[in-house]
Amino acid sequence: MTEIHEAPFGEHHGQAVRLFTLTNGQGMRLAVTNYGCIITQLWVPDRQGVPGDVVLGFDTLAEYQAGHPFFGAIAGRCANRIGGGRFRLAGRTHTLACNETATGQHLHGGVCGFDKRLWQAEPDGDGVLFYYRAADGEEGYPGNLEVIHRISLREDNVLAFDYQATCDQPTPVNLTNHSYYNLSAQAEDIRRHWLQIDADFYTPVEEQTMLPTGEIRAVADSPVDFRQPRPLAEVMTPLPQQGIDLNFVLRGGEGALHPAATLYHPASGREMRVTTNQPGVQCYNAFKLSNKRWIGKGQRHYAAFAGLCLETQAFPDSLHQPHFPGIVLQPGERYRHHTEHTFSTRAED
Repeated sequence: MTEIHEAPFGEHHGQAVRLFTLTNGQGMRLAVTNYGCIITQLWVPDRQGVPGDVVLGFDTLAEYQAGHPFFGAIAGRCANRIGGGRFRLAGRTHTLACNETATGQHLHGGVCGFDKRLWQAEPDGDGVLFYYRAADGEEGYPGNLEVIHRISLREDNVLAFDYQATCDQPTPVNLTNHSYYNLSAQAEDIRRHWLQIDADFYTPVEEQTMLPTGEIRAVADSPVDFRQPRPLAEVMTPLPQQGIDLNFVLRGGEGALHPAATLYHPASGREMRVTTNQPGVQCYNAFKLSNKRWIGKGQRHYAAFAGLCLETQAFPDSLHQPHFPGIVLQPGERYRHHTEHTFSTRAED
């Protein structure tokens, strides 16, 4: 049975911040704080049974408060990019912060999105239940939004994310967790990891804005064909800056739980299988981390390719692409998002 330990983790605007550590009977350990629902640690055994921390992050709350590239946090009210920081909904134009300097777009909920908010939290069985009420007009979004987010660690080595939300006005909602995974436990970067994505199509982007062009393009004969497992180095080497930051159109669509991706590190034997009820997964190989010097846990330098994000969500800039799956939540409806990360090991190849 999963055990949960709760401890102080500093203060945010005079309010106590808590850190919850969840441990199952299989040697996995998860640490998550109610500041931004951030996963600060995730310890997973390798094929020899030796646990290693497989997510990027910091040792202290102050380092998260100083700003970071969404290490382990929830992204919302609307994850990913919204073109020009503007959208029209229910007869009104709404203006959001264009907080991604490099592209000039709105990103992951704005200047003070859900990742920088203090959530109410309490242990709940094998997980932690988080609650936040986003006020009408917060970061420019319309309507009051009630969000319930549950993060759990099961005995079958499943890390599960559950999101629910209701609103009192039509509003866009697209939530995800933004953890950077490195199954080597930072012994090396991700280039020798193998990745498979359950997608036959992806949404190409305009180079400067990183916004989707609107095309839904086949991965076949493209440089980002992950239909079969491939070493990341093989895919990355010919790409500009070796960068990957793309949304893949999952075969399962939206609704029922379906496969999204599998990440495998041969040297350690660790494998992570991702399933979700979301229509897409944003794959980001952290090629931009070297744009700034990040010193993480244990004074480790996080350079480009230190981790890989697999963010299950709706498609980016869906508000401006009518043929993409919709993200507008209506009063009386309930947003439901469920994603599972299943960890295991393989015998030595």
